[in-house]
Amino acid sequence: MFRYTLRARIALTLALSALAFSSVSQAQERHTRSRRENANRQARIRRNIEETYSHTWDFAGGGGYLRFRSGEFLRKNNEVTWAVSAARNFSPEWSVVGDVRGSYGNAKVGNNPFNVYNPLITQYTFMAGPQYRFYRTEKWAAAVHVLGGAALGNFDGGTKAFPARDLGMWNTSTAAAFSVGVNIDYNLSPNVAFRLTPTYVGTLFRQTTVDSTSLVPTGTAGGVQNNLGLNVGIVYRWGHK
Repeated sequence: MFRYTLRARIALTLALSALAFSSVSQAQERHTRSRRENANRQARIRRNIEETYSHTWDFAGGGGYLRFRSGEFLRKNNEVTWAVSAARNFSPEWSVVGDVRGSYGNAKVGNNPFNVYNPLITQYTFMAGPQYRFYRTEKWAAAVHVLGGAALGNFDGGTKAFPARDLGMWNTSTAAAFSVGVNIDYNLSPNVAFRLTPTYVGTLFRQTTVDSTSLVPTGTAGGVQNNLGLNVGIVYRWGHK
């Protein structure tokens, strides 16, 4: 009886020891496998980040809207816009950007003796400047740019041949322009991203002032036109350094 009990205890002890050893081994194996999978994932993320932000060129295009004041004393109007840009990347952080945009809207001129209402106006900007990418991950990136150049404004196109100045709008002309914006990119692949760009556009159009009764020019007015907008589009990256 005693021998049987002793053998049973020994067998139970050995079985429990084997079970404990197996559990420890499985836990160590799971831990090792988890560390290996995590290391592989981190390595894959680093490769994707390096591949994404080592391209030489970024090309972007899309559309959006702009809130624009078309005259010194006129209310702002909404404009439909398009924008295309090309960035030459010198590092993952620094680039030089060339940017072209077009904006189309209807000026809010109000009542006037010429029976001209909501005339069509257009502006085109040609700008360039530096860009700094201050945030980048596998899926998201953010960059700020500061651009300067020229704006071509056509404010006579929808006025039925009446001068834009008589309707209180800016003169049709070429003026200085500058812009500050933030590109927020969501990477669909290392080569393609969806882009959202809140933007500020400043222009320096001038307006010929006229006497309200005789319509004789009396001088000029105007300063910096502060315009805010939003663009959305697609980015294509090309060429590795």
